Amino acid sequence: MTKTHKGAELLGRKAELPASPDEAELDLVANPHPSEVYLVRFAAPEFTSLCPVTGQPDFAHIVIDYAPAEWLVESKSLKLYLGSFRNHGAFHEDCTLRIAKDLVASLAPRWLRIGGYWYPRGGIPIDVFWQTGEPPQGLWLPDQGVPPYRGRG
Repeated sequence: MTKTHKGAELLGRKAELPASPDEAELDLVANPHPSEVYLVRFAAPEFTSLCPVTGQPDFAHIVIDYAPAEWLVESKSLKLYLGSFRNHGAFHEDCTLRIAKDLVASLAPRWLRIGGYWYPRGGIPIDVFWQTGEPPQGLWLPDQGVPPYRGRG
């Protein structure tokens, strides 16, 4: 299970890329506006993991949107966490939902959604979407900005 720290443990110090998501650490920082309903977006256009069958790399554009409550995820720790999937063998659906559920377990956000826009494997792009439920009233939800597959460019 991914470890969670309340405080920026990784920020400002050299940190190696974790060997797996199980060894990764997510740092949380206090939300300075916990009473406001707003959206935080992280986009990882160069996400990679490994096919659990062939061991070949898989590539995705991951978009994470969340409405924070008490905590924010610190971006360096999120970058290292996402990078830890580079040597992790799992199917697209598993990677996408693992990221979402680890973040929900760590952050306890008001709301979270993830879009995993995977590049073709065997000629078929696989896109995976998940959210915790209905978004909070008044939350502005922009489009995730990733076009349907046509070379993703």
